[in-house]
Formats: sequence, structure tokens, C-alpha cells
Amino acid sequence: MTTSTKTLVDNTKGLKFTESPRWYKGKLWFIDIHDKRIKSVDLSGTVTTEVDLPFIPNAFGLTPDGTVVVGDAFQRKIYRGTGGALQQVADISNLTKFCLSDGIVDAKGRMYVGDIGYNFNDPAAKPVDTCVLVLVGPDGRASVVADKLTFPNGIVITPDGRTLIVGETIGHRLTAFDIKEDGTLTNRRVWAQLPQSVGPDGICLDAQGSVWCANPEGADGVVRVREGGEITHRIKVGTHAYAVMLGGPERKHLFISASGSHDPAEIQKSPSATFQVVEVDVPGAGTP
Repeated sequence: MTTSTKTLVDNTKGLKFTESPRWYKGKLWFIDIHDKRIKSVDLSGTVTTEVDLPFIPNAFGLTPDGTVVVGDAFQRKIYRGTGGALQQVADISNLTKFCLSDGIVDAKGRMYVGDIGYNFNDPAAKPVDTCVLVLVGPDGRASVVADKLTFPNGIVITPDGRTLIVGETIGHRLTAFDIKEDGTLTNRRVWAQLPQSVGPDGICLDAQGSVWCANPEGADGVVRVREGGEITHRIKVGTHAYAVMLGGPERKHLFISASGSHDPAEIQKSPSATFQVVEVDVPGAGTP
């Protein structure tokens, strides 16, 4: 099934490059990486700046009580706070290389964050398969909980809190782990091996256990995947899709972070970010 979208909000409202959309208390929260802000947008398209940041962010989530958890992408540090006041809780630069990728905050307030692992701004730099997932507790204690990943990106956790699924963008797959009580990961397995035309970036989970994947390099900007790899839905967005989130009153609105480019120079010169939205049949589930 192929579905079309409509535009909720675009760059005329100040969007530069949006990532990590999270549905929270009636609004879609997200990071605007190249505007160095955490923002929100409601269903009428009204954009609000929630937190100004002194760094380029990546990895973002909200705890159940509304505490913001966000990563400084290049310094590889994790911050937490409420009301716009953030405090550094962890420096994970010794556990990661070059830049943080996507992250997720679980029901216990712990953040799982991926490691891009190579200098993607350097055309000569080769992607690596030595990337990790780092677990950062609310107290700042951090440890590597998975390694030998190929560009880990979007992450979801099932509603029972027992399974974590991460998209390996360059590996063209979704990989699952069991989550132990202490947050460490075990029983690694391929949840879905995808075709070369799908490199999953941001992902979200629905109530049937299927995963929606943003697919920035593919002709289908977003795909819905069942465990095992069957693609049930394909969405074209006109530009490139980088992240997805199921939200709205019944969590049946699929929000899509889209942009014509992810090149920082091009974005500063001529931003093209939008949030696309389409209503789907199966509501969202789990975290985020």
C-alpha cells in the first residue's frame, strides 16, 4: 500500500533540520539540530521553542515526568533538566567516536544512545561496523550495552519494556535485543533484514508490533515493516524522510521529519525542513 501525506508545518516557521520527534502531552516535541533548539508543534501547526541549546543536539527524549534528556552530538555529553534548565549528567566521549546518533529514553528515565562512529562530514571517511549503544542512567552512570553495530540510528522499546529494536542504517536491518532489569541488553538477533533500498533512520512502533522506518536514501521515504522483513506500506514524501513518530489524539497520526538535504551548509543557506503527516489505521505503541 502506498500512501500520500500533507504538510503540517514547514521551514517558513523557522524549521532548519528536525529529528527525534516525540509525542508528549498533546504536542509533537523534537530537536531542531541546526537551529540548536528543542521545539514543539501542535496539530494546528503552531511551533514553540521549548529549550534553547548551546550545542548541536542529537539523541533526545522525555521521561514520564517531563524531564528533558538530550545529547550534545559532537562533544558526546548527555544533559537532563526541566523548565529549560539543563545540567550535564554524563560525558560519554570515552565510549563513543565522533558523533552521537539517535537516542531513546525508557520508562525508568534511562537513555539508550547510538554512536555514529565515523566522520560523516568527511567524504573520504569510511563507515565503520564498530559502533555501540550506550546506556546512561538518571545518575549519569554510563556503559556500553551493545557493540559491533553498523550505524545504529532510530530506537524503539516495546510496550512491556522487554525488547529494544534499533535500526542499523548502513546494515539495512532492524536488530532486536532483550532488555534485562538493569537495562543491559542480551539475546541479540536480526528482527528484519531489509532490502538494499531501505536504510532505516528514525523509527517508531505500532500496536500490531510493526515498525515504521524513515528511509532517507530510498525512493520510498517511509516504510512499515513486520518482524521478518515484510514491507506492508510505503510512503513517498517528495524530499527525504529522517524520522517518524506516531502521535495525535489516538496515536494514529504518523508524523514525518523531512528535508531536502542533511548537508549543514545547504541547510543554513536554504532550509527545506517540513513535518509531513498522514493518518494511519494502527495506533502507536511502546516508547517513544
